[in-house]
Amino acid sequence: QVQLVESGGGLVQAGDSLRLSCAASGRTFSSYNMGWFRRAPGKERECVAAINRSGGNTYYPDSVKGRFTISRDNAKNTVYLQLNSLKPEDTAVYYCAASDQTLITTYRYDYRYWGQGTQVTVSS
Repeated sequence: QVQLVESGGGLVQAGDSLRLSCAASGRTFSSYNMGWFRRAPGKERECVAAINRSGGNTYYPDSVKGRFTISRDNAKNTVYLQLNSLKPEDTAVYYCAASDQTLITTYRYDYRYWGQGTQVTVSS
């Protein structure tokens, strides 16, 4: 069992930056691949970043590539998502999730544990 708690969301203006954090407790954090997802009103939950156990391999969809950066600190049991150059269309609830799949994945059903989410609102 892994418990995940996100923090760092808020209301910002277009072009601003935020750093989201996700603190994990429970079983060994470093044994999980981690992902960040978001769900905007009326849209499906989508993966915006994923990172493997060691932190050496990452994934981003084109919509956020070059603006978002995922990282992890296994000593602190924490995964981060740096959001730069934010746009109004980035407004969503952001969730971190843990997967025990062999490879990093963007498929939401591959993630077993989820945090409660943190709201990010970007005004124009």
